[in-house]
Amino acid sequence: MSQPERVFVIGHRNPDTDSVCSAIAYAELCQRQGRENVFPGRAGHLNRQTEFVLDTLGQQPPLLLNDVYPRLRDTVGDHPAVIDAGAPLMQALELMRQRDIRMLPVIDSCNQPLGALILKRLTEHIFLPREDQSIRQVLTSPGSIQICLQAEAINLVDETRTDLFDLFVGAMSVASFHKRLADADPQRIVVFVGDRQDIQRDAIELGIRLLVVTGGLSIDDDLLSLACKRGVSVLCTPFDTATSALQARMSTPVQHLAETDIPTAHLDDRLDEMRKVLMRSSSPGVVVLDDDGRVCGVVTKSNLLRSSSLKLVLVDHNELSQAVPGADQVEILEVIDHHRLGNFHTDAPIRFINQPLGSTCSVVATLYRQAGIEPEPRIAALMLAGLLSDTVLLKSPTTTDVDRELVDWLERYSGLDALAFGRQMYQAGSTLAAYPSMEALLMADFKEYTVDDRRFGIGQAEVVGFQEFEGCREEILQGLESLVDKRNLGLAGLLVTDIVQQNSQFVVRGDRDLIAAIGYPQLEPGRFELKGVLSRKKQLIPHLLRVFKAN
Repeated sequence: MSQPERVFVIGHRNPDTDSVCSAIAYAELCQRQGRENVFPGRAGHLNRQTEFVLDTLGQQPPLLLNDVYPRLRDTVGDHPAVIDAGAPLMQALELMRQRDIRMLPVIDSCNQPLGALILKRLTEHIFLPREDQSIRQVLTSPGSIQICLQAEAINLVDETRTDLFDLFVGAMSVASFHKRLADADPQRIVVFVGDRQDIQRDAIELGIRLLVVTGGLSIDDDLLSLACKRGVSVLCTPFDTATSALQARMSTPVQHLAETDIPTAHLDDRLDEMRKVLMRSSSPGVVVLDDDGRVCGVVTKSNLLRSSSLKLVLVDHNELSQAVPGADQVEILEVIDHHRLGNFHTDAPIRFINQPLGSTCSVVATLYRQAGIEPEPRIAALMLAGLLSDTVLLKSPTTTDVDRELVDWLERYSGLDALAFGRQMYQAGSTLAAYPSMEALLMADFKEYTVDDRRFGIGQAEVVGFQEFEGCREEILQGLESLVDKRNLGLAGLLVTDIVQQNSQFVVRGDRDLIAAIGYPQLEPGRFELKGVLSRKKQLIPHLLRVFKAN
């Protein structure tokens, strides 16, 4: 049985406050509407502003998902089908029938794999023996035969010793029977017989290894005494002779039938990698192990065709290039966004909500209102934080009348003063020097875009005054050059926005033709002045997409 479905509501890579807060708020809305196993997630580390918001509101950060590639752990259940090395083949076949599986790992006492049983090859072993192997021969022990025949042990000698036995049925005259056994090794003979005392006596006097009395019949005391003297094991089974002989053929301990060249894999290995392994292998599956090398289950070729139990709701983006890695390999159930439409395809219809509002938190807040659900103070405060962050305290040109009206609505439920709270947010997140590295600063809110076959990436940072930016501008430019090389971009830039003066500066590195096409007033090579520009999404990116496409 595979893992139960889990749905993660998750924003874009390098998440900002709106991305994180909308994920938390929408997951909460889903839960209040009765949807189970819906959780908020994030596709990167939190920036300082978002950390301030979550800490202030006492909200745990969403689970960090570095990727959502389907992995083997998504296909194996909590109770894997395995069988002990000493168990008879018949038990293995019954377990395979019950669990409807074609491959069964064989384990030692520590749950470590010794190999696996393959149903197709077991069937061949039972019914199509090799030419050099008689169909009457079976590798087994008296104890294993006893288990398969549900037999009573009248006398057992060396019951655990495994040998290659010859199976004989006492269904002929004593003379013919004696002649048939004359050339065989008595210590390798198992005889199945009913209450024919002449056959029983002859077999015991020959000193055979095991006598099986069938049909629920018994053996006389004098013959049993003789069997004990001769070291002959005796079993009494309720099955008839034909059934007993057939089931004895399935008494081989599975450790002797396990195939040892079965590929193994770890729980965290990716399914797409396993597809490649199985394409090159004759094995129908792989044995999945945990960190300690214990068997957790089996993944077969048919398992790889099943959809992942992990599913996504995307918020604050609708382009796979911005989504958590692996999003293209799992089912996307919904998109809740406020950006332009990107290159996005699904195999089935999905719920797609995209509204031209200032933030995704604004979109989520409207869904609360439409559902008639009043947000808790903490959730209302989170949506207020995302709204204020993405609209730059309602000063961004992306701000709509709906956003302004939602601020009043969210203030009532959160109990916060919106502008005071917003100023605290921006003050907490405006210090450039607080980032642990230049790469962390540039990647904190970095998004990639594509025009024709050229990719470029733009980050954004809000500051209170450009003084600090001036002090680290050269280091920022060096970091952008490194990003161009590292991520194979045509251009990398950082939009630095002064939320007090409501102006921005844009610094870039990359292809000279692309830089020349930017078109804004240039303060110096690679540094542009963008008066009145606050929004990357609504002001800068549409302009760049247009001029780069024309270039």
